Amino acid sequence: MCFLRRPGAPASWIWWRMLRQVLRRGLQSFCHRLGLCVSRHPVFFLTVPAVLTITFGLSALNRFQPEGDLERLVAPSHSLAKIERSLASSLFPLDQSKSQLYSDLHTPGRYGRVILLSPPGDNILLQAEGILQTHRAVLEMKDGRNSFIGHQLGGVVEVPNSKDQRVKSARAIQITYYLQTYGSATQDLIGEKWENEFCKLMRKLQEEHQDFQLYSLASFSLWRDFHKTSILARSKVLVSLVLILTTATLSSSMKDCLRSKPFLGLLGVLTVCISIITAAGIFFITDGKYNSTLLGIPFFAMGHGTKGVFELLSGWRRTKENLPFKDRIADAYSDVMVTYTMTSSLYFITFGMGASPFTNIEAVKVFCQNMCVSILLNYFYIFSFFGSCLVFAGQLEQNRYHSIFCCKIPSAEYLDRKPVWFQTVMSDGHQQTSHHETNPYQHHFIQHFLREHYNEWITNIYVKPFVVILYLIYASFSFMGCLQISDGVNIINLLASDSPSVSYAMVQQKYFSNYSPVIGFYVYEPLEYWNSSVQEDLRRLCSGFTAVSWVEQYYQFLKVSNISANNKSDFISVLQSSFLKKPEFQHFRNDIIFSKAGDESNIIASRLYLVARTSRDKQKEVIEVLEKLRPLSLSKSIRFIVFNPSFVFTDHYSLSVTVPVLIAGFGVLLVLILTFFLVIHPLGNFWLILSVTSIELGVLGLMTLWNVDMDCISILCLIYTLNFAIDHCAPLLYTFVLATEHTRTQCIKSSLQEHGTAILQNVTSFLIGLVPLLFVPSNLTFTLFKCLLLTGGCTLLHCFVILPVFLTFFPPSKKHHKKKKRAKRKEREEIECIEIQENPDHVTTV
Repeated sequence: MCFLRRPGAPASWIWWRMLRQVLRRGLQSFCHRLGLCVSRHPVFFLTVPAVLTITFGLSALNRFQPEGDLERLVAPSHSLAKIERSLASSLFPLDQSKSQLYSDLHTPGRYGRVILLSPPGDNILLQAEGILQTHRAVLEMKDGRNSFIGHQLGGVVEVPNSKDQRVKSARAIQITYYLQTYGSATQDLIGEKWENEFCKLMRKLQEEHQDFQLYSLASFSLWRDFHKTSILARSKVLVSLVLILTTATLSSSMKDCLRSKPFLGLLGVLTVCISIITAAGIFFITDGKYNSTLLGIPFFAMGHGTKGVFELLSGWRRTKENLPFKDRIADAYSDVMVTYTMTSSLYFITFGMGASPFTNIEAVKVFCQNMCVSILLNYFYIFSFFGSCLVFAGQLEQNRYHSIFCCKIPSAEYLDRKPVWFQTVMSDGHQQTSHHETNPYQHHFIQHFLREHYNEWITNIYVKPFVVILYLIYASFSFMGCLQISDGVNIINLLASDSPSVSYAMVQQKYFSNYSPVIGFYVYEPLEYWNSSVQEDLRRLCSGFTAVSWVEQYYQFLKVSNISANNKSDFISVLQSSFLKKPEFQHFRNDIIFSKAGDESNIIASRLYLVARTSRDKQKEVIEVLEKLRPLSLSKSIRFIVFNPSFVFTDHYSLSVTVPVLIAGFGVLLVLILTFFLVIHPLGNFWLILSVTSIELGVLGLMTLWNVDMDCISILCLIYTLNFAIDHCAPLLYTFVLATEHTRTQCIKSSLQEHGTAILQNVTSFLIGLVPLLFVPSNLTFTLFKCLLLTGGCTLLHCFVILPVFLTFFPPSKKHHKKKKRAKRKEREEIECIEIQENPDHVTTV
């Protein structure tokens, strides 16, 4: 190997170039030996993956278990709200609040809720008989526990000019039944049975009462409707698999019955399928529990695996036909597996970072862990199982067997005597292939379309301005969308769209969204409540809220009763002996914790209830309330905490859900920078970074404009977008920067001709496989479809439209290749002239 130094080139540049060459040749040599090993032992590499799939696949069926804790799955794992809940529960245990409306302040617990909605223009208050019948039916249910009933009116119209805000009419009424199931497993089972009966009762009552509508919700409804997506999507996933199999089979076919490889496209997709089944088996053997977010893994793994399948098939078609099939396998491996190894490594790095302790959403962490196993097995199955299939197909081709019927292809003289239909079925392309054509695979319909039509059109000078304008429009919409990103904190985004939970949430949002959930305000240290400055601080903290406070009621009681309690002893004495003894104030006993030291009593902790006025976007305003109240607990003299069960889901959700994609993006960027001067060509990595960034921001902005929020599903799709873009752009870019044609236009044409077929085959199969997701009535699958459709569309746009045009404008320059070829041509002409001068009698025919 000889390295020539260009004039003016620094010595360090020569060393970096030598190192790149050594690494590249070393990786290609390793992949070449791997291909030879597979070609020499195809039965072994076919059998081992099959045995692994059978073993782990059966284990997956036996150990399948769904995840039962929805909060653990989608709520941030490490949040201050969970610590606040523990403190609130230790101060005020649930069994002390069994008769209160706000008994679900610490945990949602077991409950049943029902909304009765009157027809448009009617008054639900006039349906008192139906409401009471529904209420009595609930209370008379079998296995019912002691419960407290809370009710609210929605869609309220007040009497005009009424001083005491009298209600004229209401559109809806909400009734909540809180069950007493505090820590006991037996009570919890009874409560679960009660909730099932409650939902059945509501469906029955809806059929009986046609004058109003019933919308019911139980504590397990969210979990049930979350897992309902998996049930609804089973048949659609099978349809998606059939579509991908069909697309892969057709796109791998040719008119040439010898070189057509339809079964290899089919076996390639099946290879990815069995690797996913094996990964699922390993996941369940390690005590993993299934949840609906894992529904995206087959699509993620299929998009990466089929890319390796089509690239390996294209690499086989680029090899020389006159070589033995084992050498052709080895050459295909050395040509393809280097890039596929790099992209698989980046998949493993990004999803491995998503599975790290830095990820605060358990659903994202579990998904990334499973995806890492899937990627490793995918890589192993591609070079082993599919490689063995390629060996057998190559052996059949070398022995001139039909690619479909596996029979010997007859000679040309025999075919000429047969009918046209027989010639069409059994033709090996001898009529289409001319004597000077070296690559008969160019007759593949995608290859022919790219070479003869698309390459000339996209590099036309009149098309390039329109492509630049198209990219500016794309970048503008992407930037606009990135400025409007919204958090997907609403758990409804993960449920089946036609489920009772979604219907209930829509009605509740419409008629009961004027106020926030009840927020517990816990003062967890002794406080001088009798001090006027403390009283003023409490009023200031509660300003802007509707407060249910024993403090305010007690101050009002003292004022009405004309009692003075300006010191500690009088304040506590009147509170215990008079205020809390009255029937209308007895419910405040559970809101105050007294301690007794000798004859003296002290208030060591207490709680208030706050409700904030909100608009339609309740979730966002609750987060703002939480972010405003927490800093006050540190700056004010009063030490307090605020808590509501919804805070567990909303606490720092935006940060928790965006961290995985930021870490994954940083990981990809770091790897590409570290390998900037090591792998293939530095400009290839530079263009790859720009392309991946453009695709990622495009998907992020466009999905926001398509009403997709930042939840765990969309974040996983964004992590996948990073890898999907690298998977398809890397081979194209590295082939371009290493090309030695005279001009950039010729280089991009050769790059598209070499890798365009595999890219188009894979993206087309990927997008067609997403179509059945449209018919799954679930918000989760809608999000998955939108994000993955944008991922495939933006990647296809960059590979076939944007990069082929922009690479003709910008570096790397191809002038030095042109100079080298001119120098070689000049040197060859000089040698020919010298030979002619030495042999004047020699006659040369040109």
